[in-house]
Amino acid sequence: MIVVITGASAGVGRAAARAFAQDGWDVGLIARGEAGLEGAAEEVRAHGRRALVLPLDVADAEAVEAAAERVERELGPIDVWVNDAMESVFSPVAEMTADEYRRVTEVSYLGYVHGTLAALRRMRVRDRGVIVQVWSALAYRSIPLQSAYCGSKHAIVGFTDSLRCELIHDNSHVRITAVHMPALNTPQFGWVRSRLPGRAQPVPPIFEPEVAARAILHVAKHPRRELFVGGSTLLAVWGQKFLPNVLDWYLGRTGYDAQQTREPRANRADNIDAPLDEREDRGARGRFEGQARTVAPVLELSIHRRAVAAVLSLAVTTLAVGTLLRRDAERSPRRSS
Repeated sequence: MIVVITGASAGVGRAAARAFAQDGWDVGLIARGEAGLEGAAEEVRAHGRRALVLPLDVADAEAVEAAAERVERELGPIDVWVNDAMESVFSPVAEMTADEYRRVTEVSYLGYVHGTLAALRRMRVRDRGVIVQVWSALAYRSIPLQSAYCGSKHAIVGFTDSLRCELIHDNSHVRITAVHMPALNTPQFGWVRSRLPGRAQPVPPIFEPEVAARAILHVAKHPRRELFVGGSTLLAVWGQKFLPNVLDWYLGRTGYDAQQTREPRANRADNIDAPLDEREDRGARGRFEGQARTVAPVLELSIHRRAVAAVLSLAVTTLAVGTLLRRDAERSPRRSS
C-alpha cells in the first residue's frame, strides 16, 4: 500500500508517516524542509518500508503534480493521499499584510487543492483511493489572531464538500474524508510568524501528534465523512452550530491569552518564506510535552463506535429485561392472593 503525506517533515505529518510505516505502508514524503524529510524517511525505513523524499512547496501545483507522478513511477499506485501541510500567522487582522494572507492561503488552502487534484487524476482512472483532509476545529469555528489560517480551513470545507457531491454524482469509489484536530503539541508554535507579546502556544487541552496520526491512519483504512478528535473539537463545532454569539464573546475575552504563554516572544526567524527545518530536524513533537495528552477518549469511542454501540445496546436490553422481570415478580403475589 502506498500513501503520500504533505507536511511530512514535522508535526502531524511526521507522526502520520511513522504510523503508516508501522502499519506496513510505503510512504511518499512531501515538505520543504530537507532535514526533516530525511529524518522522516529514516523512521519509515526503520520499519522496513520504502520512503521517497520529495522536497517541494505545495503552493507550487506543477511540483505537486510531478511528485505524484514520481511516486507512482518509483513506489507504485497511490492508495491514500494525506493533505496536511500548513502555515499560519499569529496576528490581529489590523496588523496582517496582504502578502501574509496570500502565502497562508497558498499553502493551507491551495496546497490542499493541488494535492487533491494530483491524487484525483490517478485515483479516478482506477476508481479507488482515499484522500484525507487534515482539518481542525478551526475549520468550523474561527478564533482571534489566526484569521488567515481559519479562513483557509473554512475554504477547504467548501472545496471538499463540493467534491464529495461530484464523486457521488459520478458513482465514484474514490473516497474523501476529513479529520478535525484539537490543539496539538507540534513544532509549528516554535516557527510560526507571530506578533503576540508572549510565546505562541496551542489552546489547551493539548494532545500529542501521535493521537492525530492514529486518527489519520484509521480514516485512511476506514473512510467516513468526518472524524472528530478530542472533546474540545466537538464542543467547538457544536457550539458554533447553536451558540455562535456566545462563542464570539467568549473567544473575544479569552482567545488572546489562551494562545500565548507568559514568556516574552523572542525575535527570531519564522517559516513563512523558507523552512526552518532545512538544516535541523524538528521531529513530530513541540515543546509542550509536559502538558500534552497521549490519548483522546472521544477519538477512541469514535474509532470503536460499533463496539460501543453493541455494549450500550446490550446494556439497554439487559436493563429492559430486568425491569420486566421485576414487574412480573411484583405482580405474581397479587395473582396468587
